[in-house]
Amino acid sequence: MLSRSSFLPGRTRQVPTGAAVMELMGNISQPVYGPGPEAPGSSTPGLVGMVHGFLRMVQPNALPIELITGFGQPESEKATGEQVEELLLYELGFLVCVAIGLLFILLVPLVGCCFCCCRCCGNCGGRMYQKQGRRTGCRRRALWASVLLVSALLLAGDVCAFISNTRFSQAVCSTFPNVNTTLNNVHIYVASIPQQINYIIDSSDVPLSHANYSLQDIGLNLGGTIMLSIRSGTDGALRSLQGLLQEMQTLCGAFSSIASTRSHLEALQSNYSEQLAILRDGLNQTLQRCGQPCSSVSLHGLAFSANFSTIPSVEQQREALDDGSGFDIEHDLERVNDTLNRITDKVQEGSQDVVKKTQEELGLIRQEIRSLKEQLQDQLRLMDMEETVGVFVGNATSMLNEYREPTIALDGLRWSVCVLLCCMVLLVVLCNAVGLVLGPLGLKENVLPTQRSSLSNAGGNFFMAGVGFSFIFSWVLMLLVVITFVLGGNTYMLVCESWRSQQLFQILDTPGLIPGFNLSELLGQQDGTTNFSEIYRQCQQDAALWQTLHLDQSVSLDELLNISQYTGEISTAFEKMNITVGPISLLSQSQREWLTNASQAGQPPDFTLTLEQLDQSVTQESLLDLAAKLEQLGDSQGEDVKEDLKADALKLRELDKEMQTSFSGELQSLKENIHLVQSRASELKAQTNTALNEASKAQEFLERETTNIIKNETWAFLEQLLDFFETYISWAKSGLKEDVARCKTIAQTLDNMEAITCDYILDSLNAFWFSLGWCTFFLLPSVILAVRLAKFYRRMSIADVYSRWG
Repeated sequence: MLSRSSFLPGRTRQVPTGAAVMELMGNISQPVYGPGPEAPGSSTPGLVGMVHGFLRMVQPNALPIELITGFGQPESEKATGEQVEELLLYELGFLVCVAIGLLFILLVPLVGCCFCCCRCCGNCGGRMYQKQGRRTGCRRRALWASVLLVSALLLAGDVCAFISNTRFSQAVCSTFPNVNTTLNNVHIYVASIPQQINYIIDSSDVPLSHANYSLQDIGLNLGGTIMLSIRSGTDGALRSLQGLLQEMQTLCGAFSSIASTRSHLEALQSNYSEQLAILRDGLNQTLQRCGQPCSSVSLHGLAFSANFSTIPSVEQQREALDDGSGFDIEHDLERVNDTLNRITDKVQEGSQDVVKKTQEELGLIRQEIRSLKEQLQDQLRLMDMEETVGVFVGNATSMLNEYREPTIALDGLRWSVCVLLCCMVLLVVLCNAVGLVLGPLGLKENVLPTQRSSLSNAGGNFFMAGVGFSFIFSWVLMLLVVITFVLGGNTYMLVCESWRSQQLFQILDTPGLIPGFNLSELLGQQDGTTNFSEIYRQCQQDAALWQTLHLDQSVSLDELLNISQYTGEISTAFEKMNITVGPISLLSQSQREWLTNASQAGQPPDFTLTLEQLDQSVTQESLLDLAAKLEQLGDSQGEDVKEDLKADALKLRELDKEMQTSFSGELQSLKENIHLVQSRASELKAQTNTALNEASKAQEFLERETTNIIKNETWAFLEQLLDFFETYISWAKSGLKEDVARCKTIAQTLDNMEAITCDYILDSLNAFWFSLGWCTFFLLPSVILAVRLAKFYRRMSIADVYSRWG
């Protein structure tokens, strides 16, 4: 079995592809849910705040958790009595308010009857007599302002009652679509869980496909890395040897060119030496005929200044550098390159059995992962849960649709009754308002009470009508206020306040309080530590259901996603794989000796004298200068000598041109090649030693590291192959634990139900009874003030005259 401890120097790390595989698998998509609940159109935040403050004042005590959790437990009569006493103490504020309301319901009609009887007997202000005094006007104006203020308060409360009544109807009508949307979201959430699990399982095709492609191209993948690792230790030596051979070929070519140029120059020198001799003889004859004027012309310069036969021979160097003795080093280096390039083919051929075995194991892994769908769905009971939730949502939707129209119709009737009661309060307000307007308009200061105008008397009668309506309807209003206060206020404090303070969660977390309800048992938890408040808190943070419900206690992902037996078989198969590259020899001993000898024998001879000769002109004296002298002498001689001198000058010019054409290229080539061999050959020994040293190191590297490289790169390829599955398993576990079934929707569902129940329905109901109670409470001062103010506007039967002087 290959192990990490077998890594040795020389292995080439492969680029990990787990991250690329994870990117291809992507993120687990989350379902798209419907919108949240739609709030009613009207809103009275200030009024609702006042209601909440009033309810907290009435019920300042916290929810008695111990009392509620103790109900239903077998206890003694004394303990039961204590529980009842504690419950009454908790409800004391509501009981006091109900008692006050009942007293109001009983006493107001009774007081109204007594008041009517008393007035009919001429008492309680029933006698049509009003004593006039100094402060009568001030009292009337004060009462008028008080009635106006009370009427304004009644009108404000009645308007709030109208708005709250309408908002309650809007809340009832919007409850049905809001609840349907909320239940739909729950159904979408539950239905998305199997889809997300299927996505995770189906994503296993990504690593399996990558692994299969890697196996199919194992020659390029594994063989390529082996080849690159081996070449990392041999390519430098191969380049050095190839560069050395190329340098030797360059020097050999230069030496060959020097030898060839030397032979050519010797032939040219021999040929032109004869021509110069013939030309010199002809010029001697012409100069002799010329006589004394031409005695100053010297012909000694008509000879070569350099002797090309003295150029050193380079045949020995050329032969030493020419690989003509059977040492075909270049061919051997090409064979080494071919051997390295065929590693991919050897790996492809030598791993066929391993690839076949591994692909079989990949098929078993695919089947094992595919079977997780059924296992997870069975252990998590997903299908049952989806079916149960689907049936529940369907039944709830059907029931809501069935009761929607009757409920809306019943609410319409309720709305009409409440509007009628609000109109009663409005009627009292209108009576007061008409009285407040007609009374002052018809009243004159100096008129006796018995002579008051009909307009003023009508204003007083409207006040009394308002008083009568107040006595008639106030107890009905208070009865409605008490009933809705007990229902709405108690429900709000018990449910909404305890929900927001999370005291209600403590009740739900108490085992056995609700018969047949145990959250831990329902979720299959053994330790019974799961509680509703913890689930709700985590769901608000959008945690996955796996973490929230501690499903790892009942379902072990490590066991479900355990494919170690298949990866172990793959590792065993790779351990048995035998890949051999074969012996690779860069240079034989004879080739090393030849390179050493060639680098020594290839040093150039001493070309110092030759270069000095090459720097001189071809002839000892310039032929063109001599031609110019002859032409100058010819101008001063007779016709016969003149023509000969001119002809000889022309021959000199033509010969000079011909020699320049023949020698210039050869001399330049010879000079360049001499400089080339002098500069290159000086570095040949050092270059040879460097190349041989690198070849020795490369040969040692091949003999020492080839087996280790094959072993380590095979392990690296296997590690990369298994990393596909490790990455997938890690991604799958992370997805199941952190992304599948994120339960923020559940928390939002509970929050939506709380908003529908508390913010929309109960707040509207509580605002209605609070507004109506407000109006009912202010009816009492309205009655008292209206009765007092009416006497200032009604026409009296008995006159009373006030005199300033007594």
